[in-house]
Amino acid sequence: MGPWQSLTRRLGVLLGLGVLLALGACSTAPPEGITSVTPFELARYEGKWFEVARLDHSFERGLTDVSATYQAQPDGSVRVINRGFDSKKGEWKQANGRALFTGATNQASLKVSFFGPFYGGYHVAALDPDYRWALVVGPSREYVWILARDRQLSATLRQQLLDKAVQLRLPTEQLIWVSQMRDGG
Repeated sequence: MGPWQSLTRRLGVLLGLGVLLALGACSTAPPEGITSVTPFELARYEGKWFEVARLDHSFERGLTDVSATYQAQPDGSVRVINRGFDSKKGEWKQANGRALFTGATNQASLKVSFFGPFYGGYHVAALDPDYRWALVVGPSREYVWILARDRQLSATLRQQLLDKAVQLRLPTEQLIWVSQMRDGG
């Protein structure tokens, strides 16, 4: 085998490994030991949710007053609008995404994309019977959100959600409690 063939083969192997790693990072399955809520009704989940708490990630770092709005679309997908205030820049930021159910539409397990063909898991692990709060986990335990219809949770409810998160082995000590002081989020 000549030097160019060897180099080409090595680059091909590296590219293949890169694709496999990227696909693994964009997992849409729930983390082991976490089951998404069933039965689930998208019509009741639609609308605006305030982000009460989250784990830190670069795509939300420094944002306050974060909200997520979900809208069912005629093709069966869900439009996702995430919005938050960047206090360093003094401006609102918005990201538009698309979610698809990964199985039955009565199970709260979806895949969401904000970046073209790359999807990540979105799994509602706990949900208020009246759809007033939700505990959401991504493709791994490194992605956790507590969402609510109201900007704040009572201390009792907050503790109940933390207890549930601990049962699911989620890193509650790393949660960031999101400020919700501005209108427009």
